[in-house]
Amino acid sequence: MGLIDDLPPLREVIRTHDLVAKKQLGQNFLLDLNLTARIARSAGDLTKCDVLEVGPGPGGLTRGLLAEGARKVLAIEKDARCLPALAEIADHYPGRLEVINGDALEVDVSAHLTAPVRVIANLPYNVGTELLVRWLSPQVWPPFWDSLTLMFQKEVAQRIVAKPGDKAYGRLALLTQWRADARIVLTLPPEAFTPAPKVHSAVVHLTRLAEPRFPADAAQLSRITGMAFNQRRKMLRSSLKGLGPDIEERLLAADIAPTARAEEISLEKFCALARSFGQPR
Repeated sequence: MGLIDDLPPLREVIRTHDLVAKKQLGQNFLLDLNLTARIARSAGDLTKCDVLEVGPGPGGLTRGLLAEGARKVLAIEKDARCLPALAEIADHYPGRLEVINGDALEVDVSAHLTAPVRVIANLPYNVGTELLVRWLSPQVWPPFWDSLTLMFQKEVAQRIVAKPGDKAYGRLALLTQWRADARIVLTLPPEAFTPAPKVHSAVVHLTRLAEPRFPADAAQLSRITGMAFNQRRKMLRSSLKGLGPDIEERLLAADIAPTARAEEISLEKFCALARSFGQPR
């Protein structure tokens, strides 16, 4: 494991500050600094960007981001035990690291970041999907971020990039691909982490679109896909019958076979169906 700066190795940092990962916080620390630098590089040139990092822990990815030239890193850490280790990093990179001790689900980051902004994080497993959905569902689009480079359980990453017909295809794929280009850029085995999780992990890179890929009202699209995938084994004429007695006609008008199932239907066709209902009341 090579060094990317003059700070101590992460195992030494964890030992010095007694940072045993807590399961209830979804913590799995990535200790290989070569890997953290590789994740940082997968987000592109950071030298003219502010970076939002959630759950930095002992700061392995934080160091990778700063070593790769991030203009500024805003790190939100819920676990106060990690603050002394992060303070040492801030001292090593003066003026470039700001740490907030708080819950990422509650912190308003807008006053702390200057565009362009990239979000790069080894997300805690217990809040990763919820944070992604929030970043993809702001009241106004485009959002504050230009790209998201996020680590998830591999199963979640596969759900994000899945295509129609894939076993993993569902609402998360539709929500993501409606507003962003998404691809898996790195897969990591359990032994890359301390403690080792029971599953593989993967890094997904998302680049926002200037506007949604196909026109549709967000609330209608969410309602329709929610009904469709909540009963994904049923034919759409059955799973969507609650939308009205004319659902078969609407499906046909959107070029969707009423006997099809949700996992077979493209984003474009779901958007066409959503448009047929107009704005929600």
